[in-house]
Amino acid sequence: MRRIAAAVLVVMLSAGALPGADDAIYTQPSDLLNAQLPKWLRFSGEYRARLEGQEHIRWREANSDTYLLSRIRLGVEFRPLSWLRFVGQAQDSHLFFQNHVNPLPPLQSTMDLRMAYVQLGDLAKQPFELRVGRQEITYSEERMIGVSNWGNNGRTFNAIKLRVGAQRLGGMKLDLFASSVVVNKDAVWDYSAPGDNLHGAYAVFDKLLKAGTVEPYYYWRLIPSALDEAGKRGRHDLGLTGLRVTKRLGSNWYFSSDTILQRGHRNTDSVSAWGGYWRARRRLSDNGWKPALVGDVNYATGDRNPRDGRHGTFEVLYPTPHDKYGLADQVGWRNIRHIGGTLETSPRKSLAGQLRFHTWWLDSVTDGLYTVGGALALRDPTGRSGRHVGEEVDLQLIWTPSRSTQLGTGIGHIFNAEFLNRMTPGKAYTFYYLSLTRQM
Repeated sequence: MRRIAAAVLVVMLSAGALPGADDAIYTQPSDLLNAQLPKWLRFSGEYRARLEGQEHIRWREANSDTYLLSRIRLGVEFRPLSWLRFVGQAQDSHLFFQNHVNPLPPLQSTMDLRMAYVQLGDLAKQPFELRVGRQEITYSEERMIGVSNWGNNGRTFNAIKLRVGAQRLGGMKLDLFASSVVVNKDAVWDYSAPGDNLHGAYAVFDKLLKAGTVEPYYYWRLIPSALDEAGKRGRHDLGLTGLRVTKRLGSNWYFSSDTILQRGHRNTDSVSAWGGYWRARRRLSDNGWKPALVGDVNYATGDRNPRDGRHGTFEVLYPTPHDKYGLADQVGWRNIRHIGGTLETSPRKSLAGQLRFHTWWLDSVTDGLYTVGGALALRDPTGRSGRHVGEEVDLQLIWTPSRSTQLGTGIGHIFNAEFLNRMTPGKAYTFYYLSLTRQM
């Protein structure tokens, strides 16, 4: 209990959010510095501290932990010309007070270069924009490619990315990129793995649909060595063709969907899989607590036969999976049928709350349950452990009292169903957090 209390106090103090700390008396250090500098040179910073707790890790008795995550980012931007930018960002992330979890990525990575790129052009002012160097890449809702900002390290890519705009073609914006993900390593400089590449094209048409978008895309993933179903290693070549659509109906309804087809090969195995999500949001009132209801369906195929030379499990690339299939982040978008419901409220402009429910079922009972990062967590190749994984109930509150400070807290609890009860020791898993972010 003393360890938890100390961690909470560190969170509060480090973010400057104890009672009495507000923007009326707080000025961001970067604002003070930038006020003394020419407009073509700007510094920025962010500090985040988050207390996390996990009860019954891997569904085991006497396997719980509470720890503190700390992350600082320091950035600089040099813009000598309106069409030329140089951007850099350093990051230092640490893990404190843990008992069971390891002080390694993705929880800890000591001082490193997170971003360093040059940008030519600006799509807001010119018809093109070119970025070269270490940078963030993110599309749609980050289900396939994202920065994973919830993680203590986040994610960047060594990449070349070209953006072009063509308003006459349905308001099109097109991204073309060639990249390799940056591998986080603690106590050494991060790097990209040779031959592990991701290339793609992503288009957004914002005038084809009234109050909506049409977003076709294609990703090409190349891995030099991956296991096939026979346990032999070989080249992994995967193509993903996707279509995301968003649409607003009036001021109260919002719909979005994303469907992805995957084809390729893993050594001698063929790959054939697909996945999708469908969401509807209904704002119930603009008054009082401003309630809204959200319904989600997520689906991803599983592998029916682990020895037939045909790989049918849907694959994720570099997602930002946090809180998409449950706040506890124990279930990923592979071999899964997921239904979720959310009640959203916002009683004040600075305060938002969510009450969420999730239920999960395996698509193929002979395939397994996968983590949010895509790794296999549990599998019964006989299929006798059942299809129903379990349910989860989450509660979250986000308070943003100022442009400099944000406080978040939440808890998620999993109720085991037949699959988890048969494949694990059976203890119910609970996750909770308290987070404070302070702009510097």
